[in-house]
Amino acid sequence: MASIEPGSPAAERDEPRATRVEREARRNEKGNEQGRKPARESAQPAEGAQARVPGLQSYGLLYGSSAIMQDLYAQIERVSVTDATALIVGESGTGKELVARTIHDRSERRDGPFIAVNCGAIPDELIEAELFGHEKGSFTGAVQARDGHFEHARGGTLFLDEVTEMSLLHQVKLLRALETGDYRPVGSNETIRGDVRIIAATNRDPVVAVKDNALREDLMYRLAVFPLRAPPLRERERDRELLAQLFLTELNEQSGTQKVFSKRALETVRNWSWPGNVRELKNAVYRAFILAEKQVEIAHPQLVPKVKKPVTQGDAMSVWIGTPLADAQKQIILGTLKYCGGDKRLAARTLGVSLKTLYNRLGSYGAEDGDAPLADDGENDDEARDAG
Repeated sequence: MASIEPGSPAAERDEPRATRVEREARRNEKGNEQGRKPARESAQPAEGAQARVPGLQSYGLLYGSSAIMQDLYAQIERVSVTDATALIVGESGTGKELVARTIHDRSERRDGPFIAVNCGAIPDELIEAELFGHEKGSFTGAVQARDGHFEHARGGTLFLDEVTEMSLLHQVKLLRALETGDYRPVGSNETIRGDVRIIAATNRDPVVAVKDNALREDLMYRLAVFPLRAPPLRERERDRELLAQLFLTELNEQSGTQKVFSKRALETVRNWSWPGNVRELKNAVYRAFILAEKQVEIAHPQLVPKVKKPVTQGDAMSVWIGTPLADAQKQIILGTLKYCGGDKRLAARTLGVSLKTLYNRLGSYGAEDGDAPLADDGENDDEARDAG
């Protein structure tokens, strides 16, 4: 579902749809406000990171001093001054939503709303209504008319995360809205002229997704007018140590402590590949901080004792006695997902939970478990709001 920023028209969602005149007046007023915005200031890297952690640079909501991050900053600087559609590709935990938010914050639309939508977490039968809105009685449960995310993002940016999880049928309708700039709420004969910038993201290789029939080729080209790559942490040279120091500094400031990393902890930070990227690193630092008195130790992830694996035979699973309840739940969820061939919707129905609940659980597990049986490599958890 969408993440609604303060100041956005989210409160209007639960109100009846306004009349045509009222809607047009509201849109015209927004357009006038956009026209009164001051000229965009020349973008400069954000200050403060260097003072807190020597050697660490920041840009918008992103942190990193490596050459690959500097290149990303330069690309963001170029595309943010335009209204071009962008497609951000990157592994889970690399901060794709932060890239999108930084583009928005440095654009002419920065005073407008930023709406983030996880396409994989919306049931397929509801995604069109969620995106474009619907009229009262247009389908079962539509007890009143509602605006969709395209309307909520008017004058701002709509971030479509995990766009490859959207069905091909609805990808066609998204493509049409992108090409024409118009959309039609479900059950309505009225065509609405949109005013929104689209930024999409996926943790899958778009070319492979096209071959696997998970992404329409024409939509891929339409989204990737300006492609961006959020680099994995293993490619970011000294950023691992600098980010770890930043996270520790923030925790010390919050807790009023002066804890420091041990030499062994810093070696672990430098040498581990961090397959879960910035999210995994931040969680590891947080856990170590909680356990530390004065000196923070980060055990090598491969050396941390693991809960005994369950025994699986066909459609049956045996969980060991003494397994912590949270771990048992995790084993059952991942085991069911594997049994369902990676089909998250089927797994959610089998477990008797909503698709959103399943995504929340998978997101909480992150990517630290290298043996997690996510068959389609699509954790689809929301991008963490971590620095990175």
